[in-house]
Amino acid sequence: MSRNFILKGNIVHTPESNCLVVRENAHVVCEDGVCRGVFDKIPECYGALPVVDCGDKMILPGMVDLHIHAAQYAYRGTGMDYELMDWLENIAFPEEMRYADAAYALKAYTQFAERLKASATTRAVIFGTVHADATLTLMNCMEKSGLVSYVGKVNMDRYAPPGLTEDHADGVGADTRRFIEKCLGRGYRRTKPIITPRFVPCCTDALMAALGDIRREYGLPVQSHLSENPDEVQAVARLAPQAEFYGDAYDRFGLFGRESNTVMAHCVYSTPSEIKRIKRNGVWVAHCPSSNMNIASGIAPVRRYMDEGLRIGLGSDVAGGTVESVFRAVTDAIQVSKLYWRYIDSGAKPLTFPEALYLATKGGGSFFGRVGSFEEGYAFDALVLDDSAEPTPRPLPVRSRLERAFYLGLDRGGIEMKYVDGERLF
Repeated sequence: MSRNFILKGNIVHTPESNCLVVRENAHVVCEDGVCRGVFDKIPECYGALPVVDCGDKMILPGMVDLHIHAAQYAYRGTGMDYELMDWLENIAFPEEMRYADAAYALKAYTQFAERLKASATTRAVIFGTVHADATLTLMNCMEKSGLVSYVGKVNMDRYAPPGLTEDHADGVGADTRRFIEKCLGRGYRRTKPIITPRFVPCCTDALMAALGDIRREYGLPVQSHLSENPDEVQAVARLAPQAEFYGDAYDRFGLFGRESNTVMAHCVYSTPSEIKRIKRNGVWVAHCPSSNMNIASGIAPVRRYMDEGLRIGLGSDVAGGTVESVFRAVTDAIQVSKLYWRYIDSGAKPLTFPEALYLATKGGGSFFGRVGSFEEGYAFDALVLDDSAEPTPRPLPVRSRLERAFYLGLDRGGIEMKYVDGERLF
């Protein structure tokens, strides 16, 4: 299938954090899977490319999910009365133990990948479980989906059930090393491994040190959780007393940016020192507003992080978050920022719709490189959104139609076409 074409329609993107660019009845050019820009009239040099006329539909960059747990998708929307640490013990860990069963893993991950393919998400950073074979099954499903993703085999060697605790009989981190070797040997085009310590409470220093060595050896990125919940933060202080703050417990082992891309989910309770280290090390923050509400963690000070110049994207965080929709993450991020402004810090103005859309596209997309915009040279990830299923009694401007589509959840059934690196998935 050719990756050289032009989409015509109402083109919308956010090249800057508070700048929503709307080009009506315009053309966006894809050449070899790369965006060559947005034009009112087709430049002569692209005159021979086929044009896909999308009519009055909206064309926007694909959504980027910086934090989602594939193994938790099966029970999304349940167990929402628990707080984080009890939720892990009573809901998350028992479910994740099921992935020792290869048949169950295949069934569950097939459903997950098919749903993610049908969603607005074009790229994702994904947690699996501690089970290497099951996580390879997840990688196979994601590769087949056509999405671009990082997939991590989770690492835990304490404070988890026996079925989820690493066996170090043949060396700390050996199972993860074998997993990575198998990944690299399969020749995936779209799916890559990522180092994945569950979080500090579940990882001893020996395991963290081993993961740091593996990260350096293979040059891989890192994903984990950071300063999500008060009980969790207190546990880290007890278990890692040598660390200056939570993030330092990762940084001591080379698992906190600097030499490789690192994304940390939540950062609800990051201290000024931790924020400074996040910025200095170039760590991405995955803001997960739905999860932070559902399991009673709190509200991350996203306005402060933006003002500080931190790298930020959005995460659905299924199943702490109830749906895989990044559209929902956009609206949740706006809504919780209003509560933060009203009840916590009157100087932290709420997020605007363009700012939240930026986080969902170019903000999170930067973890993958030049992703999340229709600027020249960016990967051609695009959605064609049909909002006609929700008619209005009067015409609305494109900007209002787009905002309305996010708040009404029109990604469910409204994505008519989806492209990743210029390849049409449907």
